[in-house]
Order: sequence, then structure tokens, then C-alpha cells
Amino acid sequence: MKKLHVLALATLTGVGMVSLAQADEVVDNRWYVAPFGSYVRTGGDRGAEDGWGAGMGVGKMLDKHFNVELKGFYQEFDSKPKSQGEWQLAGGTAELQYYFSRGKLAPYTVVGAGGMNTSAHGVDAASFIGEAGAGLSFEVNDNLFLRGDVRYRYNNNFDATFGRNDDEFHDMVVNVGFVVPFGPKPAAPAPFVTPAPVEKAIDCSTMDSDADGVNDCQDKCPATIAGSKVDFEGCPISLELKGVNFKVDSAELTVDAMGILDRVAASLNDYPEKDDIEVRGHTSSEASDAYNLKLSQRRSQSVVNYLKMKGVTNRLSARGFGERQPIADNATEQGRSLNRRVELIWMGK
Repeated sequence: MKKLHVLALATLTGVGMVSLAQADEVVDNRWYVAPFGSYVRTGGDRGAEDGWGAGMGVGKMLDKHFNVELKGFYQEFDSKPKSQGEWQLAGGTAELQYYFSRGKLAPYTVVGAGGMNTSAHGVDAASFIGEAGAGLSFEVNDNLFLRGDVRYRYNNNFDATFGRNDDEFHDMVVNVGFVVPFGPKPAAPAPFVTPAPVEKAIDCSTMDSDADGVNDCQDKCPATIAGSKVDFEGCPISLELKGVNFKVDSAELTVDAMGILDRVAASLNDYPEKDDIEVRGHTSSEASDAYNLKLSQRRSQSVVNYLKMKGVTNRLSARGFGERQPIADNATEQGRSLNRRVELIWMGK
């Protein structure tokens, strides 16, 4: 069993956000069986040859460090001399294994205790055994581990000496086998992904980004210059240049008028539509009709010249209407002031 970590990349995009996180360590807590073979190097106090045996363990992985296991075994070896017969050992232990890590190669220590029946020299006796040792486990795949360990075994036979001078024996046992866990290995949880923010649907019919009176769904000319009159598709028709005044009885622009035209020129340069524009001049009725017609022509041309100087690339033309298209009563000063005006007209609209 090994540590499994899951990383989620934290990236904020137009689609969603993935948070960066490390998943909790996955704990393998499966049951398993563990058949094994044994080599027994007998202690000199037995007066016996070394021997062999086999056994089976059943265990459970508790967490990332500990296993518990019940083990049964059978071992035998010859006496010295062989004519005295065999030693036959059958027993079992309960043991606790401590794994320093759960990587592919996992070292561990083990302690265990149990009982054993010994048959030798015509005597059968039950005894206590205790074991301690160290080993190594190798993960072949999720459901197969190779395992081996070396143990010291203490054997107390409770006054049964088997013809020896002592009822206690000290052996070394080498176990080699494999472990087969039951079921699939626990998998790491899926990485946590923060759901992408759900963008609230925007109803374009309720929006008018350029404030021209035509909603964004129908507006085919977005970013219309502020103050423009537009058609039903939101495209500009005309724009009255309010505040663009001239010196008295002259086509010379005032300083304030130049400031206004600077802003108009910047807007026209930024606006993607490059339709032809006619600059129309109008006057009040104080002078003669012929004079006012010429004055309005000169004033509209003055505006055209200034806009071109500021880099406006639309095709601009000037046209004076004099006093012929009043929008207010020339009998009052207020009306005459309204009639003195300059307009931009988008041609073909």
C-alpha cells in the first residue's frame, strides 16, 4: 500500500476554476491471506539439524503502519544423530507488524506470541513461543505482495526436555512467501474541482450600452456617439453640435467651440462606422437671407476644416442653410439662439 495524492490545478478561466488541493492519504485496510515457506536454523541446545516448514497467515491492514495477523505453521527437522528420529513442530501465533512506510518496497518489524506442539524422541508437549524480527515487503501489483522476514524464536516447553538438559530452546526462523489481499485496492478520491461560476444570463433587451434608446439586441451600431439621434437599428442619423459657437458675424470658432469639436473628433475617430457626413450650418434671421446663407456656409466649412485637422477620416462636406430651416421662433432671443446651430448628418441614413 502506498501514499496516493491527488493534485487539482487552480486555474481561473472563463470556463471555471479548479482549486489546487492535496487529497487525504488513502488507507489500505483490506484483509489478506499469506502462505509462506520456512527455514529453521535450530539452536544448539536442541541437538538437531536445521529444517524446513510451511504455513499460512490471515491478516488485516489496519492503517498506514500496522498489520495484525494470525499464523499457523508446521516444521520438522532431524535429530543429531538422525537415528534418534525427527522433531515435528506444529503451532500458531498472533502477531503485530509495524511498517515504516507503505511504498512499493516496505520494511517492517514484527512481534508475535503463541503456542506450539512439539513431537520428538517419543514425547509430545505443548509449549509457549514468542517471536521478534524484521522483514521486507515488495508490492508486485495491487493484489500481490512478496514478503520475507527473519525472526528469533523463543520456545518454552514447560518442563518437557525431550531428553535434553533444558526445556527452553532458541531458534532462528526465515519465512518467505506472498500476500494476497482481498478486493480492489482503495482508490484516491477524485480531485475536488470548484464548479465554474454560473454566469447569470443577461437579457440584452433590457440593456442599452450606448444610451441611444435602442436596446443591445437590436442595436446594429454599438457605441454610438453620445447625443446622436439614431434610427430604429441604433445607427446615427444626426448630431447637433451644441455649444459650437462662432464669434459675432464671423465663421471663426470660439475657444469653447474648439474644445467641443476636439471631443467630437476623438469620438468620430474611435467610431467604427466611417459613413459620409454632411456638416450643416443654420443661422437666425437678423440679417438678409442671402447674407445668412453665405454665413452659414462659411461656418459649416469652418467646422469641416477643424475636424479634418483633428484627423477625422470620414468624408466631410459643408452645407449652409441660412435661416431657411428654423426650429424655433425668430421673434424671440431664445428662439433665435436655438436657430443658430451646427449639425452633423450621416448621409445615407
